[in-house]
Order: sequence, then C-alpha cells, then structure tokens
Amino acid sequence: MNQHILARRAFAAACTAALLLSPALSHAQPASGKPNKVVLQVSEGDAKKWGLALNNAYNVQNDLGADTTDLEIVVYGPGIGMLKSDSPVAGRIASAMKGGIKVVACENTLAAQKLAKADMLPDIGYVPAGVVELMQKQQQGYAYIRP
Repeated sequence: MNQHILARRAFAAACTAALLLSPALSHAQPASGKPNKVVLQVSEGDAKKWGLALNNAYNVQNDLGADTTDLEIVVYGPGIGMLKSDSPVAGRIASAMKGGIKVVACENTLAAQKLAKADMLPDIGYVPAGVVELMQKQQQGYAYIRP
C-alpha cells in the first residue's frame, strides 16, 4: 500500500481518537479533586479591600461548597502587611484559613519589606513570587479574581 495512504489513515485515526477522548478529558478533575478552582490576588494594604477579598472567598465557598472548591489568596506588595500577626484583619484571615481557604505570601515581598516569617500569621503558606503563583494557577485552570 502507498505510504501516503498509510500516513493519512494513521493521521485520521489519531484525530478520531483525540476527538473521542477530548470530552472525557475536559471533565477530568484537577489534582486536588475539587472541580472549582479560584485564585484571588490581594496586593493592597487596605483593610476594606481585604474584607472584600475575604467576603468573595466566603461567597464562593457558600455558593459552590467548601468541599468542592480549591481557593487560594495570593498576597504580595503592600497587601503583605495585612498578613502580620497584629494586622486589623488577622482574625478574619486566620478564620478563613481554618475554613479551608489557602493564603500564601510572596517571599520576594517579604525580603523587600524586610519582614520575617516570625512576623506573620502562623498558618499562612509561602511562594517564591506572588505574580508567578498567579500566572501558574491561571495556567492550571484557576479562575482569577482581583477584588
């Protein structure tokens, strides 16, 4: 049989397989097992802006269910000060984390502002660069919200 015909048939078979598999793959759940993925950016040191961000996170959890939602708040720039143990929103942030909302701080910002992890709320997470974390989460299919 002509090699061009064989190549065309192989290509057609591969395309058909891809089309048949794509619906199954599009419904695959993320590694966390939670179908709803949201990342929020907080880069402002304003208690009202933090209140809005936390309200957004709670609303997502309440509407979609905390058990089906992977929620992360990425904090950098001036917003990092609100993650300090003595910030005016420290209690609400701690409560949010207990409710399953991940809060991560940018280590670049910590270094630039000469803050130590000892200054921060005890249960927050850390990422090397906040903007890179936001970019990677969006590439992983997370919905991006900036209140």
